[in-house]
Amino acid sequence: MKNISNNANNNFSLPFWSMTLEELYSKLNSSELGLTTEEATKRQKIYGKNILNKRKRNNTLLIFLSQFKSPIIIILIIAAILSLFLKDKNDAIIILIIIFISGFLGFWQEKGAKDAVEKLLEKVQINTMVIRDGKEVEISSNEIVPGDIILLNAGDIIPGDLFLISSKDLYVNEAALTGESFPTNKFPSIVGKDAVVSKRTNSLFMGTNVVSGIAKALVINTGKNTIFGNISEKLNLKPSENSFELGIKKFGYLLMEVTIGLVLFIFAVNIFLKKPIMDSFLFSLALAVGLTPQLLPAIISINLSHGARKMAENKVIVKKLSSIENFGSMNVLCSDKTGTLTEGQIRVFSYYDINNNDTNDKISLYSYLNSFYESGYNSPIDDAIKNFKSYNIENYQKLDEIPYDFRRKRLSILVKDKKEDKNILITKGALKEILSISKFVEENKKISDLNNNLIDSINKKFEEYGNNGYKVIGICYRNLNKDIIKIDRNFEDQMIFLGFILLNDPLKDNIKQNIDNLKKLGISLKIITGDNQFVARYIAKQLEIDTENIITGKELNNLSDSALIRKVNDINIFTEVEPNHKERIILALKKSGNVVGYIGDGINDATAIYNADVGISVNNAVDVAKNASDIILLEKDLKVLEGGVLEGRKTFANTMKYIFMATSANFGNMFSMAGASIFLKFLPLLPTQILLTNLFTDVSEMTIATDNIDNEFILSPKKWNIKFILKFMLTFGPLSSIFDYITFGVLLLLLHSNQYMFRTGWFIESVLSASIIVLVIRTKNIFYKSKPGKYLITAIALTALVTVILPYTKLGAIFGFTKLPINFLIIVVIIIFAYIVLAEITKKIFYKFVDY
Repeated sequence: MKNISNNANNNFSLPFWSMTLEELYSKLNSSELGLTTEEATKRQKIYGKNILNKRKRNNTLLIFLSQFKSPIIIILIIAAILSLFLKDKNDAIIILIIIFISGFLGFWQEKGAKDAVEKLLEKVQINTMVIRDGKEVEISSNEIVPGDIILLNAGDIIPGDLFLISSKDLYVNEAALTGESFPTNKFPSIVGKDAVVSKRTNSLFMGTNVVSGIAKALVINTGKNTIFGNISEKLNLKPSENSFELGIKKFGYLLMEVTIGLVLFIFAVNIFLKKPIMDSFLFSLALAVGLTPQLLPAIISINLSHGARKMAENKVIVKKLSSIENFGSMNVLCSDKTGTLTEGQIRVFSYYDINNNDTNDKISLYSYLNSFYESGYNSPIDDAIKNFKSYNIENYQKLDEIPYDFRRKRLSILVKDKKEDKNILITKGALKEILSISKFVEENKKISDLNNNLIDSINKKFEEYGNNGYKVIGICYRNLNKDIIKIDRNFEDQMIFLGFILLNDPLKDNIKQNIDNLKKLGISLKIITGDNQFVARYIAKQLEIDTENIITGKELNNLSDSALIRKVNDINIFTEVEPNHKERIILALKKSGNVVGYIGDGINDATAIYNADVGISVNNAVDVAKNASDIILLEKDLKVLEGGVLEGRKTFANTMKYIFMATSANFGNMFSMAGASIFLKFLPLLPTQILLTNLFTDVSEMTIATDNIDNEFILSPKKWNIKFILKFMLTFGPLSSIFDYITFGVLLLLLHSNQYMFRTGWFIESVLSASIIVLVIRTKNIFYKSKPGKYLITAIALTALVTVILPYTKLGAIFGFTKLPINFLIIVVIIIFAYIVLAEITKKIFYKFVDY
């Protein structure tokens, strides 16, 4: 094989859909044997990884520099550099050092957090079956290169722009490119150069997925060179923001408006009072740093990544960090039945003919042949049939297949019986669909017409089996002329009904307890299944789920969207549903005010997963389901989900704690400083001292991700509530300021402090009160009844110790602090004690009238 690098560009721009396969093999230097591993490695160096939006690796320098991207920080750095040349070099250097230390702390935490998330995401990847070195192997879709030969089945995501080599009943969802909601039939052919995307029936495109059928295809373009890649590159598409991200943005705008207004006012007042311009400017900027929660992005990143790591310990992988908030806010979980509520180990219970005879070996044999030769969608039902009883089928030969799809709900296999020299079409699937194509019935080896009486009898048996918890599928067959070796859907007609296949899938151990635990967490379970209503009702009764209101897919078709929105909260079981039904149910639940999670792993679950507030899949799900999800479970188990929900709520709770801190003690201190600067003849704190105050309070706040959570906070779903935060700020911010002004009075009226003593005294009180009050704010309970995390309490203790000692050191003198009399420290302790007591009283009254 020639090396493609000799004659290929990075983009195959020719209209490949109008070319022959031989021409494409020649252009791409490929063949029906695919590529060698060595050649594929060379091509990847030319084309790069097969990805659209390259996930940026954690560039250490960029993460560090991002800590200083705040406009206020940049202005402060510039002002400090200017002051190096204009005024006080020592102060300017100290400001730059403090900013650097603060940035380094944020960098250290955020780098560790992002590295941890990067490792978690490596556990989840989409794979593709490819021919390499003449063998079928499964590799990451990222490793696909032009010239590869790949094999596709139902549920696969198409990993590039492809040219079909062969296919069988291939239907592809191209809605992402064409907007067409119905699957498109694809087959090998040659179409004109000017054919639009929707008419290129011989081509498959990245951004689409296989709905049903099987195919072999040649990879033409990958990554950004695909049609989908070109579109996304031009539009530079970004995922839509969820409620958590929107809440953060609104909160940021609120704080920024307050900050800008206050800073401009203070700067103007200080200039009016004829204080030094440079000092006033640096003071105003430093005040802005204190007011602005510049740590908010880092704290959120740290909290979410810490939560993601804890969730990973519970076998829950978070693909999108911001989805953790929605995970914690979820109050409705929609789930399929198989593998989530049940063990997922489907077993054949028995085979029956219409006379309840379980000794008819023909049903068993034909079921085995159908399942053994199935090559499309890998169904656990086929595995169950093959494991129940095996046969020597050397006298049979597979001729053709019509793969299973979710519209027909059946699978047909054409086999040649070499012993009897005849061809047999064997079809199995949903009983209703099998009956719809059957005209005859085999009874005691005799074939007769399938009349209405027999159909009624079959349906009664179906209901009886379902009420006993068995999943029932039907099987039928048809003898064809031996010269017929290819079949299509038109052959699924005039069939002979053979009998029933009964399967059971027992409930998981402790599943009822898991559902009860979710209910205690404020999460109601709704079952959405393609199974019949009888099986669904049987399962629901065992789980003590209300079965009074059950709705079928057929009934859903007769309901308008507005009617469904009104009824959806009262319905717990949706049966016999199709993929579009699932999407309608999810959207109706969301419009009726719920935060909805959906867990699924099949092709028919993808749109529901995508449209849910929290799309949940499992690691062994089909590609399209994994790709649509926000959360991936390493085990399909509600117990795992329960642990993930709790971790999600803990993460959200700790993020809110930082918000509460930023809107109480920090804001209170800054408001106090702004007021003090008006009536004092000197600046209440120097710019370097403000930044140092901010740095010290940041130390304890950075440990909040590891803090313990009160159980009552995580027992119910929580949402971002900007009104609550505003009320909290307007209550606890002024409360903090009251004790700041008490401190001012003590310093000025009792101790008759000069500017150095005043700044030192207030620095100590400000840092101590802001750090210690965290213990009060972090819980709705009395602070000593809620145990803080060990890292948080350690950080608070160390911050308090360093704050008290600093003024008595040479470093303190550099910052402009001076030694204080011991009696002042005693007064500070009294003030902080009074602050804690009043904060507790205020908190009790606040939560009595304001509920989060």
